[in-house]
Amino acid sequence: MSYLFTSESVSEGHPDKVCDRVSDTVLDLFLSQEAEARVACETFATTNRVVIGGEVRASADKLPGILGSIEGAVRGAIADIGYEQEKFHHAHFEFQNYLHEQSTDIAMGVDEGDAKEEGAGDQGLMFGYACRETDVLMPAAIHYSHQILKRLAEIRKADADSILGPDSKSQVTLVYGEDGNPTGAHKVVLSTQHAAAASQDDIRRLVTPVIADILPEGWMVSADDLLVNPTGNFVIGGPDGDAGLTGRKIIVDTYGGAAPHGGGAFSGKDPTKVDRSAAYAARYLAKNVVAAGLADRCTIQLAYAIGVAEPVSVYANTHGTGKVSDAKLQDALVAAMPLTPRNIREHLGLNKPIYAPSAAYGHFGRTAGEAGPGTFSWEATDLAEKLAASV
Repeated sequence: MSYLFTSESVSEGHPDKVCDRVSDTVLDLFLSQEAEARVACETFATTNRVVIGGEVRASADKLPGILGSIEGAVRGAIADIGYEQEKFHHAHFEFQNYLHEQSTDIAMGVDEGDAKEEGAGDQGLMFGYACRETDVLMPAAIHYSHQILKRLAEIRKADADSILGPDSKSQVTLVYGEDGNPTGAHKVVLSTQHAAAASQDDIRRLVTPVIADILPEGWMVSADDLLVNPTGNFVIGGPDGDAGLTGRKIIVDTYGGAAPHGGGAFSGKDPTKVDRSAAYAARYLAKNVVAAGLADRCTIQLAYAIGVAEPVSVYANTHGTGKVSDAKLQDALVAAMPLTPRNIREHLGLNKPIYAPSAAYGHFGRTAGEAGPGTFSWEATDLAEKLAASV
């Protein structure tokens, strides 16, 4: 049976993504000074105001310097996104910092853990997924949604007089055939902030060839099925148009609804938080399974208890596409990569200031190292050969 499936993305200028970027900028600032720093930073943004809060820990001699650098780093991040609007300008918004020391109860569980081995920073369940729908082994609808917005951001930033604004959203609906693979696009929705003087025809003329170039050959929708700024006007955008919060775009960040999500957000969390690091590990394992030719689709679930190092469960599902049994694959995965929080961090090199680039256009489906050394390490397929040889 054929069917339709839809995923959406939002740009780096979307209010929630602004907050994700700020939170990850704060995290990177801490990790740039101390690899074992602990950070859980939440951000709220609205008209002419950015507020951060949460728990942090760093050495007493480094903490004052880090805290003193935060406001400048945050303003720099928002300048890079492109906000110079009257009611949300990187140089003029009011900034409030409510970060405080990490809970000693949490610190004790993470630092000591079971058998004196570092435990997980929280309980929870995390999913990873990979499939053959695209060359980056991601579901197609979310991948193309991200790519449309990423390309438009590049166009906007390359032209000081661009009619495009920083805030935008895309949504791609694909047609899937009876074999479960996408065969074409059904509808594309794009809403983009724009200059007041720009007409809707101006915007459509600019974005249409971009969308046509991103979608595979022969997939471009008709003019009637391309919905551009359906409300008719999108001048007021970003945190001035709608308040933003860290962690509200978890489906955009992952698989666009094509795979399960454990519920935990990523941005602003240091890698002792398994919400983030174990989700990266699960994607890494799933991607390597598919890259190794062991399955066409793979879902991995990991689950943890706070203060306990080993996962309480590991689950693999190849959705009937596996070349070996799922049980045998699970054993091979655990043998190939021990899944304690510390081993995940060491294996993927997560104790580095690598996170700000992940705050927009998806944490997955990227290229290892694409935004600098160590970035998107969980997208590497260096485990594929070892997995293939072990089963």
